[in-house]
Amino acid sequence: MAVWLDLTLVEERLKTRYVGRNLLYLTCATSTQDVARVEAQRNAPEGTAVLAEEQTGGRGRLGRSWVSPAGKNLYLTLVMRPPARHLRVLSIVAPLAMAEALEEAAGLTCRIKWPNDVLVGGRKIAGVLIETDLAGAAVKYALVGMGVNVNFDAAAESEIADIATSVRRELGRDGSREEVLAALLNAFEARYTDAQEGDAAFRAWRSRLETLGRRVRATLGERVEEGVAEDVDAQGSLLIRRDDGSLVTVEAGDVTLRA
Repeated sequence: MAVWLDLTLVEERLKTRYVGRNLLYLTCATSTQDVARVEAQRNAPEGTAVLAEEQTGGRGRLGRSWVSPAGKNLYLTLVMRPPARHLRVLSIVAPLAMAEALEEAAGLTCRIKWPNDVLVGGRKIAGVLIETDLAGAAVKYALVGMGVNVNFDAAAESEIADIATSVRRELGRDGSREEVLAALLNAFEARYTDAQEGDAAFRAWRSRLETLGRRVRATLGERVEEGVAEDVDAQGSLLIRRDDGSLVTVEAGDVTLRA
């Protein structure tokens, strides 16, 4: 039986000026990214949120699918229109906001696997997919897709049972999707503002990085880099110290934590 979100409850907890104030709530979508792209092309205001109860073609980074059962989790895309100089802060703000929302609404201790997977106890509880449309060097819009595992039984999904978790799995009971959603929208706007005014959001994101100090393998298309994740630079790129002592900067890619 589907359990619908109580949007009145979300609105009561919302403290934002614009993020989530224009909200499109769907029972089902192929992907909230696809719907949000259409809305963005129709000049939807910044902060527009597209939320679906179920995705039939949900996707994560690097073309991976995102398990999206109905009525259990949060599948959300925000339409943002940042200036080009602030585009990269979205990949810092989104996971940080999810981590802070899960701590506030569910009391979970969250870490971040570079660049933007949110972990609890080493298992993934939330992820981010950012897609952009540019006009030359200018940003027409950015789609910030966020998936948060709230009440589905991650342990029952054999393909992801060992690597995924949810609020329900961690607490042993259902969590409030409304409280997580409101906390996420509030945290996103606050941290997005922070990121444009100073380095508070960057420092908070960096302090949660599970990746730093660990041996990693970074895959960037056909290129592979291995070494110790030493730090991140001011743009959020990962700095890996190779075994020969040289330092390489990784702007994007798939990173695996090594033993």
